Amino acid sequence: MSIDVPFTKADLEFYLKELAREFKKRGHGVPAEMILVGGASVLINYGFRNSTYDVDADFTASSVMKECINAVGDRYGLPTNWLNSDFKQTASYSPKIVQYSQYYKTFSNVLEIRTVHAAYLIAMKLVSGRKYKKDLSDIAGIILEQRKAGKPISYEEIDVAVNDLFGGWQDVSEDTVKVLGDIFVCNDLERLFIELSENETYAKETLLEIEKKYPNVVRESNVDEVIAAALKKKRDSGER
Repeated sequence: MSIDVPFTKADLEFYLKELAREFKKRGHGVPAEMILVGGASVLINYGFRNSTYDVDADFTASSVMKECINAVGDRYGLPTNWLNSDFKQTASYSPKIVQYSQYYKTFSNVLEIRTVHAAYLIAMKLVSGRKYKKDLSDIAGIILEQRKAGKPISYEEIDVAVNDLFGGWQDVSEDTVKVLGDIFVCNDLERLFIELSENETYAKETLLEIEKKYPNVVRESNVDEVIAAALKKKRDSGER
């Protein structure tokens, strides 16, 4: 899910705390578990991003939980369905996520929050591989920050994670595999991270412009082609 207002880590912690309080009242103290993925998981586990527009989670969408999410959203003026499990309908979802998630924090003694990080978060980003989101720069950012922390991630560990979650690399595009290879051979990963992030921002802005001028022209089947043309135009303009 994408929203128009970004969440900082402090925002996310606050709203999860409020969600837990609401769930404790409405759920009669029955415990619940939620696994944060995507941008929210990056935000909690790493420091290279200050905010996220993605608040995706793996959880049992009971009627009580839905009511609590809506109540918190209404109370603080958040977008409808500000936290949801829609990503479970995408290729980046795997039922094995719970097996490889790690405990983060329990709010109000009733809502346990878990996250996915390191090689397993990279595996999910590889399968998603969207050039107009933060998928590729997130991969570079995670690898860079893990190195700085003295806990480098190897290609072999990522391979294990991809196979653990998805049973192989069949859902990872050739372009995304190439980006991963570039990351591992790059001598200036910070520069590459910035370049990937800038390209993603430019791609997103370009897609929004096209959608505004020509509604329904960009589709999942041609989005990569449109972005490639836009980035080529950007590079050509910079060379002049």
